[in-house]
Amino acid sequence: MLTIGRESPLGPDLALLMARHTADMHADTPPESIHMMDAGALAIEDVWFYVMRDGAEPVAMGAFKRIDAGHAEIKSMHVLAEARGRGLSRRMLEHLIAEARAAGFSRLSLETGVQPTFVAARALYAKAGFDECPPFEGYWADPNSVFMTKVLA
Repeated sequence: MLTIGRESPLGPDLALLMARHTADMHADTPPESIHMMDAGALAIEDVWFYVMRDGAEPVAMGAFKRIDAGHAEIKSMHVLAEARGRGLSRRMLEHLIAEARAAGFSRLSLETGVQPTFVAARALYAKAGFDECPPFEGYWADPNSVFMTKVLA
């Protein structure tokens, strides 16, 4: 049974998720273009961090971070490779959108890569209604980044 719940990113059984996410982010992105947050950076009040579990096993994670009262940024979306192909990324994204809306945010943005490993992610975000936008809060024009945003109705 799949469940998604808000948890601490420092949970002891999340090491594999964090390690795989870190490895994927470093696989083909230049270091100066990696904008991921590690578990410690995610463990702050302005971050809503969620874990998807298949039974007791963590299989995916996703978070959003407050930029200001109306704007948040998606961070650390990851599904374990062996759990992919089941629509879990879509389900996590839908959950993050719903939770951001419930938390009172009117806009949700993200940064993702241009490399081939991010093609599926960009397609997922576009299908969910995210449009490309200029860099936002703290980012700069980077040929290795794509910025996207969605107005939450």
